[in-house]
Amino acid sequence: MSSEDGQVRGGAEGAPPEQLAFIRESVRQAKTPRAKPRTWRGAALAPELPVARVLVDKGVLHLDRYFDYAVPEELDADAQPGVRVRVRFGAGRHRVREGRREGGGLIDGFLVERLAESDYSGPLAALAQVVSPERVLDEELLGLARAVADRYAGSLADVLQLAVPPRSARAEQRPSPEPLPAPGVPEVGSWGRYEHGDAFLQALASGGSPRAVWSALPGPEWSEEIARVVAATLASGRGALVVLPDGRAVARVDASLTALLGDGRHAVLTADAGPEKRYREWLAVRRGSVRAVVGTRAAMFAPVRDLGLVVIWDDGDDSHSEPHAPQPHARDVLLLRAAQDKCAFLLGGWNCTVEAAQLVESGWARPLVAGREQVRGAAPLVRTVGDADLARDEAARAARLPTLAWQVVREALRHGPVLVQVPRRGYVPRLACANCRAPARCRHCSGPLEAQDAGALRCGWCGREEGAWHCAECGGFRLRAQVVGARRTAEELGRAFPAVPVRTSGREHVLDTVPGAPALVVSTPGAEPVAEGGYAAALLLDGWAMLGRPDLRAGEDALRRWIGACALVRPQGVGGTVVVVAEPTLRPVQALVRWDPVGHAVRELAERAELGFPPVSRMAEVSGTAEAVGEFLRAVELPGEAEVLGPVAVPVTAPGRPRRVGGPPPGERWERALIRVPPGRGAALAAALKAAQAARMARGGAGGEAAVRVRIDPPDIG
Repeated sequence: MSSEDGQVRGGAEGAPPEQLAFIRESVRQAKTPRAKPRTWRGAALAPELPVARVLVDKGVLHLDRYFDYAVPEELDADAQPGVRVRVRFGAGRHRVREGRREGGGLIDGFLVERLAESDYSGPLAALAQVVSPERVLDEELLGLARAVADRYAGSLADVLQLAVPPRSARAEQRPSPEPLPAPGVPEVGSWGRYEHGDAFLQALASGGSPRAVWSALPGPEWSEEIARVVAATLASGRGALVVLPDGRAVARVDASLTALLGDGRHAVLTADAGPEKRYREWLAVRRGSVRAVVGTRAAMFAPVRDLGLVVIWDDGDDSHSEPHAPQPHARDVLLLRAAQDKCAFLLGGWNCTVEAAQLVESGWARPLVAGREQVRGAAPLVRTVGDADLARDEAARAARLPTLAWQVVREALRHGPVLVQVPRRGYVPRLACANCRAPARCRHCSGPLEAQDAGALRCGWCGREEGAWHCAECGGFRLRAQVVGARRTAEELGRAFPAVPVRTSGREHVLDTVPGAPALVVSTPGAEPVAEGGYAAALLLDGWAMLGRPDLRAGEDALRRWIGACALVRPQGVGGTVVVVAEPTLRPVQALVRWDPVGHAVRELAERAELGFPPVSRMAEVSGTAEAVGEFLRAVELPGEAEVLGPVAVPVTAPGRPRRVGGPPPGERWERALIRVPPGRGAALAAALKAAQAARMARGGAGGEAAVRVRIDPPDIG
């Protein structure tokens, strides 16, 4: 073998010039070019529908539209609407060869539709690659994603990143199981405790689409009740979707569904499942192998076939709010799905949010509640310890364990475990009237008043100073800061009850269940474990730390967390008792004593309607550096009814501390402005903010950390 033969067989490297020219000519004459990166130069186009409309994976607002690409003949069969593709993006008009645009970097995207011709007059680049022939995006999911993007002033690409999980080739290669036949109609079970509960299940089983706000009775039956409404929907031949706040709730509903229907009838979608398993479960839903989905907020976009019911449990939980752009809330996404698919809707929980009360008040949904006798029979006895009681009990006040609480705990430990709920660290105090404890609010916009270093009062929303504040409730002139934090609770309880084991459940280590043996379980809100047989008693300490948060939802959120803990306690008939350390005259405390979260939500809704607060009004938050926020507010064309509050300074994030969603990077000084509009103008506000942000990005003004952040309906507005 000659050296020339060796060079040819070993590759083109080191080949003589005439040999390289021969190789280039062979590539040019090939019918199907294989050069990489692929440009499909000279390749024939698809004979029918040669244009592909593609959504590129660019989450920037000024590129929130479709782009047209040519479909090579070789990709014709696989390039179907809904598949993942790769395209070249960014090539200019000067990079055209043989009538095709070339160049630009490879980027992922979704093929939306095939067309006979493009409305773009210039040359088209060709599809570089069909990543997979699996059709993961249909018209229904695309329409939902577009509606969510418009509502939250975001881009379609960002929403689809939340809606479609990352691809796993191994999961795609595995076939999904065959769908099972529809199950039978379930028994009413514990739904018989509710007024119209039987009728709700019958409507689902017969193919109806009822819409209800469900005030669940305390106790562990809620997961079984959700399983029964899912089973009734499946019996009608339709699909069901259940969104829960955390993995512990998902595990309970998963177990209830398995016990009621058996294996193979539902999929579980959670972020903790891992990329491959989650994508495999998602594909089973997309292919129609299963008709029921249970999951956390990652499941709110699940592509359920023939969707007949959407369920959300505990919609006031922070976990339902997506931290990634455009930060949609699971409740709002499911409301859009219920309207889009004309399916049944069930919002449930032990508590009732103001948004849920608004759904009932507007007539869009009906209340699904139990009679007062059923509520009294299922709820524990709630007793309060206020300032007057603590004043007569100085020793207990110093130890943070009033005499009444000590007596209740001592008695309850004879019969089972006792739950002690303490607020998380880091709650910020706000100001309130020293006489009646009513929150101190601005006379102009009703925002929370904050004390400055020099002693002057300033509104946390609009930034106006308040020099002559007086309480609108009682006329008082004295202010006080609310109590914050819980200190050494577990150690203090351990000293008070030395022979009793003390267990803790919190952010670092969350317990799922605890035995029914006597023990003290100290937990932060939301991390309470379930006790076997229920807790014998519960202590809700430092109630002012929860009621004193500088947030519009402080009272609503405190009541939700209290009721969530009390729902784990045994009924009053078997000795279940709750002691809450908070002023008994306050509205959230009274609602807890009466176990009337619906009444509390209705009164909150009426007050917010009078003051122009969400959810009656729509509100947006614009934050960034002072210069960027000022420039943005001057450029945006807001609706005529819009009212701008602020801007005001945002607390600086200390280095090493976690960054709040939408907050400034550590060490940077930002400002925030709030924009609110009356009912019916939310879509116009979102469109105006989106247009202004898109124009700013197109000019290159949104790069780096100094970007302006826009959030629609932020959950924490102060």
